[in-house]
Amino acid sequence: MTEPASAPDRPAPAATQPDAVLSETGLSADELSAVDVLIVGGGINGVAIARDAAGRGLSVLLCERDDIASHTSSASTKLIHGGLRYLEQFEFALVGKALAERKRLLRMAPHIIWPLRFVLPHQPHLRPAWMIRIGLFLYDRLGGRRGRGLPGSRSVNLRKHITGRPLRDDFVHGFAYSDAWVQDARLAVLNAMDAAERGATVLTRTACVSAQRGAEAWEVQLRGPDGGPRRVRARALVNATGPWAARFLDEVAQVKHRHNLRLIKGSHIVVPRLFEHDHAYIFQQPDRRIVFAIPYEHDYTLIGTTDVDYHADPAAPRIDEAETQYLCEAASRYFKRAIQASDVVWTYSGVRPLLDDESDAASEITRDYLLTLDREGAALLNVFGGKLTTARKLAEEACDRLAPLFGAPRPAWTGAEPLPGGDLPGADFEAFHADFSLRRPWLPDALALRLCRNYGSRALRIVESCSHLEELGECFGADLYTAEVDYLVDYEWARSAEDVLWRRSKLGLRIDAAGAMQLQGYVARRLAGRAGIDVPAEDVPAEDA
Repeated sequence: MTEPASAPDRPAPAATQPDAVLSETGLSADELSAVDVLIVGGGINGVAIARDAAGRGLSVLLCERDDIASHTSSASTKLIHGGLRYLEQFEFALVGKALAERKRLLRMAPHIIWPLRFVLPHQPHLRPAWMIRIGLFLYDRLGGRRGRGLPGSRSVNLRKHITGRPLRDDFVHGFAYSDAWVQDARLAVLNAMDAAERGATVLTRTACVSAQRGAEAWEVQLRGPDGGPRRVRARALVNATGPWAARFLDEVAQVKHRHNLRLIKGSHIVVPRLFEHDHAYIFQQPDRRIVFAIPYEHDYTLIGTTDVDYHADPAAPRIDEAETQYLCEAASRYFKRAIQASDVVWTYSGVRPLLDDESDAASEITRDYLLTLDREGAALLNVFGGKLTTARKLAEEACDRLAPLFGAPRPAWTGAEPLPGGDLPGADFEAFHADFSLRRPWLPDALALRLCRNYGSRALRIVESCSHLEELGECFGADLYTAEVDYLVDYEWARSAEDVLWRRSKLGLRIDAAGAMQLQGYVARRLAGRAGIDVPAEDVPAEDA
């Protein structure tokens, strides 16, 4: 196994002039730009708000100090779900809202979101069968399961069902139900792309360093990737900084607030594939938490997550030995094959900013969100909490609150519009993939599937001028060619090998260190070439790879 490398109507997008759509700089140091809405934070909530606001006709600028989805939004369990366990906490409104969003998102982005069947092996001493049946009955009804091909829940005989084969022999009965899988970082990137194509300016590697409030507008100073200051005047400021939301108010906006966030670290491990089928598992634990084991990137199994109170820097969470042991033991309680720490090929951790409801257990804290609109001067909208599944709805509610400040912009619209690449006929990914592959027999099957899954209809832009594999350009390993890298640099804000390998894709699991270094050098030269700077390959620092 290769060692992973370290870790309203849509305007026609400017296919041949990417910089007209995805501005890297957008503002010069000596000009004061004015916008309706300035959003700070390029996680899923920030980019979803940018998309909605731009589509309503507002002028929007979003800044993110790192990469799109570089923190919490790329460190999830990769699920679009209502949260079956939240029913135990009587969070019926949250579950219903999330399941309604699940149905919408399956239509909006069928390339990066697809149905996933889960099996819950039954352990009577943890939860009785009647309780599980009632929970699944409610989950089916709240979710309107008959839409988009999601089968309902049912009992399964694990001695006969394919999902029983890798499980220990003492598991004889279980329950199956439906939810959905998502490529989480790509969901954020696609929202940002759609925002940009509708007129928003999206600035990555750009920090908000100060925000001074006036009666009618905010005077904001940004610091771009070159270190230079950029000034913006915004009629409304949106704090979508996730784990940094309270710190942003204290240190940047200098606004008093009453809300506390409880930072919870969730860690995951990735191991070589533990089973051959396409179902996922949800495992009950003695501490009443649940742990998922999910098919991942064809050759792996994803196991997670933990819930640990976190007090360090949200930008650099790392799994610890106790978390690794917890997840290995959680899976080993169910699988015939015991999982050891030595089996782990990759880990990732994220920090969830949850509303502090004074729950004793981290797993019991509400996953719902809170929006506050402060009108004591220029408008300030704060986003506290939230999750991938409900980000579109959160953004809609946020823009509904902001809309009256700007007269009568267009109404809510995002619930029926596909995300970039998601405009597949009938939202039928399988039919699209079959046609894409049939028309390009020269593409290896695995590469064709990955391009369709990552980019949907936008995959055509990568291969449109090619009729042979060699025309995709240099291969860095793991079926990654320069044509795809060029697309990611030009349209998706990829600025490093890490952006390409771990957020725009998960090819970091397959590419070796030499390939990652070669890729880093190419990305640096590509960016320098766009800026009119000649950078020889030998001048690219090795540590950047």
